[in-house]
Amino acid sequence: MATAEDKLELAEKHLAKVQLAWDPPDWLELSLFGFYALEAAVEAAAIHCGMEVKKNHPARVAAAHKLHEDFRLPDVAGLLRDLNETRKSEAYGDVVAPDLDAEDVASEVELYVAAVTDMLGG
Repeated sequence: MATAEDKLELAEKHLAKVQLAWDPPDWLELSLFGFYALEAAVEAAAIHCGMEVKKNHPARVAAAHKLHEDFRLPDVAGLLRDLNETRKSEAYGDVVAPDLDAEDVASEVELYVAAVTDMLGG
């Protein structure tokens, strides 16, 4: 079973790809790796806080919201949903992507991973 630190390391690897994909925006890369980075960071925080999270998108969105409410992490539940829709739009072309700003997305993902890093004591 992965530890909180393992999940945070994975989030940081995905974040590095996010930081390369926002200027100029490559929405496929940005949405995919932003989504993966946030989900891994949510899992890291949840493991650290003793929360069990099912391995599916809705459960991770719910966990992100609970981590915000109970542990004051930034609320990224909406961003997780938006990135998932953008990822599907870019990958499949049959979903309308939400209106997102690439720089804001990259910044929010970076801030969340940093907040989880702080929570884990790093």
